[in-house]
Amino acid sequence: MKDNREPYLRRTEVIDWDQPQVLALARRLAAGADETAEIARRCFEWVRDEIMHSADYRLPRVTCAASQVLTIGSGLCYAKSHLLAALLRANGIPAGFCYQRLSRDDNGPPYCLHGFNAVWLPATGWYRIDPRGNRAGIDARFTPPIERLAFHPRLAGETDLPGILAEPLPQVVAALRSVAHTDELWDRLPDVDPTRYTAPPVA
Repeated sequence: MKDNREPYLRRTEVIDWDQPQVLALARRLAAGADETAEIARRCFEWVRDEIMHSADYRLPRVTCAASQVLTIGSGLCYAKSHLLAALLRANGIPAGFCYQRLSRDDNGPPYCLHGFNAVWLPATGWYRIDPRGNRAGIDARFTPPIERLAFHPRLAGETDLPGILAEPLPQVVAALRSVAHTDELWDRLPDVDPTRYTAPPVA
């Protein structure tokens, strides 16, 4: 692996992949798999299907760090992407963060960010995956090299933000840490002005 992908393997306070429970799950998901893509698929599907999306299930707890998401068993899209990145990095697979700007109510302003992941696959390169959890109208899958994301920007003001970040956006982490209850977060969901957003270079 090239050294310029090292930032996408780092342990941080939010992507705390060295926590025992995260490491144990990462090893269990990788057991018996020889290919990077197969390990990545298992990690993706586990987070997508086993961690409940807080809004879909009307769960009150706001989670942020990967180990917290795993312990509580739920999180918003951002939090689920933190756990998936941690599981991938624990298995030595580079993983980053991607964001879309979407209409909060699916009818125009206000807007908010939607968070998901990108993973480095030897045969594909960077491949975007969305573990937020499927429901009616959402069918995100792991089918490299074809992307199957949860959402596709379609309204004025919606967009895919460029770049693959090695760490979550600071305003996303700050928002998750600012409240304890998902109802409090609804009016504080993070957003960016896409005309002023500059993505860091991708390794």
